[in-house]
Amino acid sequence: MPADEPAVLDHLEPRLVVGSEVAFHGVIWDIVAEDVDLGGVDGESRVVRREFVRHPGAVVVIVLDDDERVLLQRQYRHPVRRDLWEPPAGLLDIADEDARDAAARELAEEADLVAERWDVLLDYYTSPGGSDEAIRVFLARGIRGVPAADRFEREDEECDMLARWVPLTEAVALVLAGAVHNPSTIVGLLAAAAARAAGWSTLRPADSPWPERQTLTR
Repeated sequence: MPADEPAVLDHLEPRLVVGSEVAFHGVIWDIVAEDVDLGGVDGESRVVRREFVRHPGAVVVIVLDDDERVLLQRQYRHPVRRDLWEPPAGLLDIADEDARDAAARELAEEADLVAERWDVLLDYYTSPGGSDEAIRVFLARGIRGVPAADRFEREDEECDMLARWVPLTEAVALVLAGAVHNPSTIVGLLAAAAARAAGWSTLRPADSPWPERQTLTR
Protein backbone atom coordinates (compact mmCIF):
# COMPACT_ATOMS: atom_id res chain seq x y z
CA MET A 1 0.00 0.00 0.00
CA PRO A 2 1.44 3.43 -0.93
CA ALA A 3 2.54 5.57 2.00
CA ASP A 4 -0.07 8.24 1.29
CA GLU A 5 -2.96 5.77 1.16
CA PRO A 6 -5.20 5.67 4.29
CA ALA A 7 -5.26 2.48 6.31
CA VAL A 8 -8.40 0.37 6.12
CA LEU A 9 -9.49 1.20 9.64
CA ASP A 10 -12.73 2.79 10.82
CA HIS A 11 -12.15 5.75 13.10
CA LEU A 12 -14.12 8.46 14.85
CA GLU A 13 -14.32 11.53 12.60
CA PRO A 14 -17.40 13.59 13.53
CA ARG A 15 -18.69 16.42 11.38
CA LEU A 16 -20.07 19.65 12.82
CA VAL A 17 -23.72 19.38 13.90
CA VAL A 18 -25.37 22.78 13.50
CA GLY A 19 -28.87 21.73 14.53
CA SER A 20 -30.46 18.78 16.33
CA GLU A 21 -33.96 17.83 17.41
CA VAL A 22 -35.83 14.73 18.55
CA ALA A 23 -38.38 14.12 15.81
CA PHE A 24 -39.96 11.19 17.65
CA HIS A 25 -39.52 10.05 21.25
CA GLY A 26 -40.10 6.33 21.66
CA VAL A 27 -40.27 3.84 24.52
CA ILE A 28 -36.85 2.34 23.75
CA TRP A 29 -35.26 4.61 21.12
CA ASP A 30 -35.75 8.02 19.54
CA ILE A 31 -35.67 9.29 15.98
CA VAL A 32 -33.34 12.29 15.74
CA ALA A 33 -33.09 14.88 12.97
CA GLU A 34 -29.74 16.64 12.68
CA ASP A 35 -28.32 19.26 10.34
CA VAL A 36 -24.73 18.25 9.61
CA ASP A 37 -22.05 20.29 7.91
CA LEU A 38 -20.16 17.80 5.74
CA GLY A 39 -17.63 20.44 4.74
CA GLY A 40 -16.24 20.80 1.26
CA VAL A 41 -13.52 22.28 -0.89
CA ASP A 42 -12.08 25.69 0.01
CA GLY A 43 -13.78 25.57 3.42
CA GLU A 44 -17.27 25.91 1.99
CA SER A 45 -20.21 24.81 4.12
CA ARG A 46 -22.23 21.82 2.92
CA VAL A 47 -25.13 21.27 5.33
CA VAL A 48 -27.45 18.28 4.97
CA ARG A 49 -30.27 16.97 7.17
CA ARG A 50 -30.02 13.39 8.37
CA GLU A 51 -32.62 11.47 10.37
CA PHE A 52 -31.61 8.39 12.33
CA VAL A 53 -32.54 6.13 15.22
CA ARG A 54 -30.70 6.96 18.41
CA HIS A 55 -30.19 3.60 20.09
CA PRO A 56 -28.72 2.59 23.48
CA GLY A 57 -26.69 -0.24 21.94
CA ALA A 58 -26.88 -3.96 22.60
CA VAL A 59 -24.93 -7.08 23.40
CA VAL A 60 -25.12 -10.51 21.77
CA VAL A 61 -23.94 -13.84 23.19
CA ILE A 62 -22.75 -16.69 21.00
CA VAL A 63 -22.96 -19.59 23.44
CA LEU A 64 -20.69 -22.53 22.63
CA ASP A 65 -20.92 -25.74 24.65
CA ASP A 66 -18.27 -28.46 25.09
CA ASP A 67 -19.55 -30.25 21.97
CA GLU A 68 -19.12 -27.07 19.89
CA ARG A 69 -22.84 -26.52 19.56
CA VAL A 70 -24.31 -23.01 19.60
CA LEU A 71 -27.52 -21.96 21.28
CA LEU A 72 -30.23 -20.48 19.07
CA GLN A 73 -33.61 -19.27 20.31
CA ARG A 74 -36.73 -18.62 18.24
CA GLN A 75 -38.33 -15.24 18.93
CA TYR A 76 -41.12 -13.32 17.21
CA ARG A 77 -40.05 -10.00 15.64
CA HIS A 78 -43.08 -7.95 14.76
CA PRO A 79 -41.57 -5.43 12.28
CA VAL A 80 -40.73 -8.32 9.91
CA ARG A 81 -43.71 -10.49 11.01
CA ARG A 82 -41.49 -13.51 11.49
CA ASP A 83 -40.16 -15.92 14.09
CA LEU A 84 -36.38 -15.56 13.89
CA TRP A 85 -33.68 -17.83 15.28
CA GLU A 86 -31.28 -15.73 17.32
CA PRO A 87 -28.55 -15.95 19.96
CA PRO A 88 -29.32 -14.53 23.42
CA ALA A 89 -29.11 -10.73 23.26
CA GLY A 90 -30.32 -7.57 24.92
CA LEU A 91 -30.24 -3.80 25.12
CA LEU A 92 -27.68 -1.75 27.00
CA ASP A 93 -30.49 0.12 28.72
CA ILE A 94 -29.17 0.10 32.29
CA ALA A 95 -27.09 3.18 33.08
CA ASP A 96 -23.34 2.54 33.42
CA GLU A 97 -23.74 -1.24 33.13
CA ASP A 98 -20.61 -2.93 31.79
CA ALA A 99 -21.17 -4.67 28.44
CA ARG A 100 -19.94 -8.05 29.69
CA ASP A 101 -22.14 -7.80 32.77
CA ALA A 102 -25.09 -6.98 30.52
CA ALA A 103 -24.31 -10.00 28.36
CA ALA A 104 -24.13 -12.25 31.41
CA ARG A 105 -27.44 -10.85 32.65
CA GLU A 106 -29.12 -11.46 29.31
CA LEU A 107 -27.73 -15.00 29.12
CA ALA A 108 -29.18 -15.79 32.54
CA GLU A 109 -32.52 -14.10 31.86
CA GLU A 110 -33.11 -15.47 28.37
CA ALA A 111 -31.46 -18.90 28.53
CA ASP A 112 -31.09 -19.79 32.26
CA LEU A 113 -27.34 -20.17 31.74
CA VAL A 114 -24.10 -18.80 33.13
CA ALA A 115 -20.65 -18.93 31.52
CA GLU A 116 -17.18 -19.29 33.03
CA ARG A 117 -15.29 -17.76 30.10
CA TRP A 118 -16.11 -14.62 28.13
CA ASP A 119 -14.33 -13.23 25.06
CA VAL A 120 -15.16 -10.60 22.45
CA LEU A 121 -15.80 -11.96 18.96
CA LEU A 122 -16.40 -8.62 17.23
CA ASP A 123 -18.22 -5.28 17.30
CA TYR A 124 -20.44 -3.89 14.56
CA TYR A 125 -23.09 -1.34 13.62
CA THR A 126 -26.44 -2.78 12.57
CA SER A 127 -27.38 -0.07 10.07
CA PRO A 128 -24.99 2.92 10.20
CA GLY A 129 -26.84 4.81 7.49
CA GLY A 130 -29.97 5.07 9.63
CA SER A 131 -29.10 4.17 13.23
CA ASP A 132 -26.25 4.63 15.70
CA GLU A 133 -26.90 1.18 17.21
CA ALA A 134 -23.60 -0.50 18.12
CA ILE A 135 -23.47 -4.18 19.05
CA ARG A 136 -20.77 -6.12 20.85
CA VAL A 137 -20.79 -9.87 20.20
CA PHE A 138 -19.37 -12.06 22.95
CA LEU A 139 -18.35 -15.70 22.88
CA ALA A 140 -19.43 -17.51 26.05
CA ARG A 141 -17.98 -20.89 27.02
CA GLY A 142 -17.87 -23.11 30.09
CA ILE A 143 -21.66 -23.22 30.28
CA ARG A 144 -23.79 -24.35 33.20
CA GLY A 145 -27.42 -23.92 34.14
CA VAL A 146 -28.93 -21.43 36.56
CA PRO A 147 -30.60 -23.08 39.60
CA ALA A 148 -34.36 -23.33 39.13
CA ALA A 149 -35.03 -21.07 42.11
CA ASP A 150 -32.95 -18.26 40.55
CA ARG A 151 -34.46 -18.34 37.08
CA PHE A 152 -35.87 -15.16 35.56
CA GLU A 153 -39.57 -14.95 34.77
CA ARG A 154 -39.74 -14.08 31.07
CA GLU A 155 -42.51 -12.00 29.52
CA ASP A 156 -43.87 -10.67 26.19
CA GLU A 157 -42.13 -12.18 23.14
CA GLU A 158 -39.68 -14.04 25.37
CA CYS A 159 -42.36 -16.11 27.12
CA ASP A 160 -42.53 -18.90 24.55
CA MET A 161 -39.09 -18.90 22.96
CA LEU A 162 -37.94 -22.27 21.70
CA ALA A 163 -34.27 -23.21 22.12
CA ARG A 164 -32.05 -25.44 20.00
CA TRP A 165 -28.43 -26.48 20.34
CA VAL A 166 -26.99 -26.62 16.82
CA PRO A 167 -23.48 -27.75 15.83
CA LEU A 168 -21.52 -24.66 14.81
CA THR A 169 -20.69 -26.06 11.37
CA GLU A 170 -24.37 -26.83 10.75
CA ALA A 171 -25.40 -23.39 12.00
CA VAL A 172 -23.01 -21.71 9.53
CA ALA A 173 -24.50 -23.82 6.73
CA LEU A 174 -27.95 -22.55 7.71
CA VAL A 175 -26.69 -18.97 7.44
CA LEU A 176 -25.22 -19.52 3.98
CA ALA A 177 -28.37 -21.33 2.83
CA GLY A 178 -30.50 -18.31 3.72
CA ALA A 179 -32.42 -20.15 6.44
CA VAL A 180 -31.78 -17.54 9.16
CA HIS A 181 -31.89 -13.76 8.79
CA ASN A 182 -31.24 -12.02 12.10
CA PRO A 183 -28.05 -9.96 11.59
CA SER A 184 -26.56 -10.89 14.96
CA THR A 185 -27.13 -14.57 14.20
CA ILE A 186 -25.39 -14.24 10.85
CA VAL A 187 -22.53 -12.05 12.03
CA GLY A 188 -22.01 -13.96 15.27
CA LEU A 189 -22.00 -17.45 13.76
CA LEU A 190 -19.68 -16.53 10.91
CA ALA A 191 -17.32 -14.79 13.34
CA ALA A 192 -17.33 -17.80 15.67
CA ALA A 193 -16.52 -20.14 12.79
CA ALA A 194 -13.71 -17.88 11.61
CA ALA A 195 -12.32 -17.59 15.14
CA ARG A 196 -12.41 -21.36 15.57
CA ALA A 197 -10.61 -21.84 12.24
CA ALA A 198 -7.90 -19.50 13.55
CA GLY A 199 -7.53 -21.52 16.73
CA TRP A 200 -9.38 -18.81 18.69
CA SER A 201 -6.37 -16.52 18.27
CA THR A 202 -8.57 -13.63 17.08
CA LEU A 203 -10.58 -13.38 20.28
CA ARG A 204 -10.24 -10.23 22.41
CA PRO A 205 -10.55 -9.95 26.20
CA ALA A 206 -14.07 -9.35 27.47
CA ASP A 207 -13.10 -5.92 28.81
CA SER A 208 -11.55 -4.70 25.54
CA PRO A 209 -12.20 -1.01 24.73
CA TRP A 210 -15.31 -0.37 22.66
CA PRO A 211 -14.75 2.93 20.82
CA GLU A 212 -17.57 2.14 18.38
CA ARG A 213 -20.04 3.35 21.01
CA GLN A 214 -18.54 6.86 21.05
CA THR A 215 -20.80 9.46 19.45
CA LEU A 216 -21.42 13.18 19.89
CA THR A 217 -24.81 12.50 21.44
CA ARG A 218 -23.71 10.30 24.32
